[in-house]
Amino acid sequence: MNTATAPAQSLAGQTTLPPFHLAFPVRDIAEARAFYGELLGCPEGRSSEHWVDFNFYGHQIVAHLSPEECTSAGATSAVDDHQVPVRHFGAVLPMATWQALADKLTAAGTNFVIKPYIRFKGEPGEQATMFFMDPSGNALEFKSFADLGSLFAK
Repeated sequence: MNTATAPAQSLAGQTTLPPFHLAFPVRDIAEARAFYGELLGCPEGRSSEHWVDFNFYGHQIVAHLSPEECTSAGATSAVDDHQVPVRHFGAVLPMATWQALADKLTAAGTNFVIKPYIRFKGEPGEQATMFFMDPSGNALEFKSFADLGSLFAK
């Protein structure tokens, strides 16, 4: 089996994918707990005074205290008439979960980089997407597909 294509094959077959791990800088641990734990609803795992693990939709993300590494999102790239932060992370959610999150974030007064909308309407890869920043300047994207099989559609 070609390990480079294993995740795509697993996705198409709807089998369980291995969780990914992402470590990223934050300027304040309490602020990260409030944002990821309370606003986004990510359960907290292990932690210390310098870092905290979160269960990010089944994946492990780790907020490391490193204020000097926290800057604005930086470079952007044009995608579907929007300027998308090049450096970002997020999750692909079921449509109902994506919509509930979009509604929660909107009600909380989130300042979206790109407000929730449908990208590539009527084209291969049509998806719901939204971009926003965490308090430390990390860009996040959450997306959803009516047909998850079109995740890698050309």
